[in-house]
Amino acid sequence: MKILVVDDEQDVKILFQQRFRKEIRSGDMHFVFAFSGEEAVDLLKDLEHEAVLILSDINMPGMSGLDLLEFIKKEYVKPPPVVMMITAYGDEENRSSSRRLGADDFLTKPLDFGVLKNKLKEIAS
Repeated sequence: MKILVVDDEQDVKILFQQRFRKEIRSGDMHFVFAFSGEEAVDLLKDLEHEAVLILSDINMPGMSGLDLLEFIKKEYVKPPPVVMMITAYGDEENRSSSRRLGADDFLTKPLDFGVLKNKLKEIAS
């Protein structure tokens, strides 16, 4: 399963590589990282023929995660990618905006990687 992680904080890459070391080594999961919404859009053009799950931070400079979500749901209809929104702010406004724009799930920081791994396994099966 190819997973695109979008977050403006660079240390997220190291964190995911550490927490998913076993899954990466076995080839069950392959992570690609974008550090802005704009970079994610560019990467998605290259990944368009692959099944991609997208984990996106909401609060980023430039194109926000919500802007990215809206773009993804309009441009990538078949097959629609699974998009999980991640934010440090678990407020109802972000949740309802995410749902309205078509997010498949909503996670809050700090991430519970056990919960995230279970959700990813469900999607993969």
